[in-house]
Amino acid sequence: MSIQVQKSFAAASESPQGKAPGTLYLVATPIGNLEDMTYRAVRTLQECDIIAAEDTRQSRKLLNHFEITPRKLVSYHEHNKHNSGPELIRLIMEGQSLALISDAGLPAISDPGQELVQLAVEQGIAIVPIPGANAALSALIASGLSTNRFTFIGFLPRDHRGQAEVLQGARAAEGTLLFYESPHRIIKTLQAILEHVGNRRIVLARELTKRHEEWLRASVEEALEWLEEHPPLGEYCIVLEGQSQEEAIAEANEWWQALSIAEHVAHYEQTEQLSRKDAMKRTAKDRQLSKRDIYQVLLEE
Repeated sequence: MSIQVQKSFAAASESPQGKAPGTLYLVATPIGNLEDMTYRAVRTLQECDIIAAEDTRQSRKLLNHFEITPRKLVSYHEHNKHNSGPELIRLIMEGQSLALISDAGLPAISDPGQELVQLAVEQGIAIVPIPGANAALSALIASGLSTNRFTFIGFLPRDHRGQAEVLQGARAAEGTLLFYESPHRIIKTLQAILEHVGNRRIVLARELTKRHEEWLRASVEEALEWLEEHPPLGEYCIVLEGQSQEEAIAEANEWWQALSIAEHVAHYEQTEQLSRKDAMKRTAKDRQLSKRDIYQVLLEE
């Protein structure tokens, strides 16, 4: 690995075309309340040669509100990043400055901006963050849960197995866990959290900075009961309590920790003479996994 030192405001070296490369600006936009837009963000969008937006229709509303007339507005999103990304890098290398914005909040968080940043790093392009609103951190600091350590997870995978892998991996984290979720998936996500992580304290922050901002502080089970009576609306940030020291000690002392899932199942089959089905059920209970997860792992081994 080679060392790369960036001084964003120093004179840039020339590109192969003989021109100094432009700069990639990562510009934060409001997550709901337009007053969260910073003066620096407005000035950067006014001055850049190109604005790359996740959704140009949505971004035009923002630009019009602040009376910003972009010199060039292009789309850069999940479905065109492989073609659009290299082209944007080419334009920056030719000397044009580019501002990347997402629909809300910081670009490159739960959107394809990270790939564009990686391409820029590979080309030695100067990358300048323009800070601003962020939903996950806003939810964290007002949650009442620990802010000493935290892990941002974002959106969980859609499939059950993927959810299990992510949640099992995060289960032992001592720090607070941060998730994003849409209203039509929030209940399924909470059910997955309850299954794989347990009934911990949780905060649901809905529609942050908007007119109908709402906070629910409860246990996971209580949150699910609440949502049964109050249908989910709007985008959610989930702030989940991390593992306590007592939980960490108890889990570390579990007798099966050193066993693979296959060895765990075999233990019950051999020592307690359980059927394979019952052994899988006991293993799933020990590890707080579903029987389907256990079955899938055994199929792959």
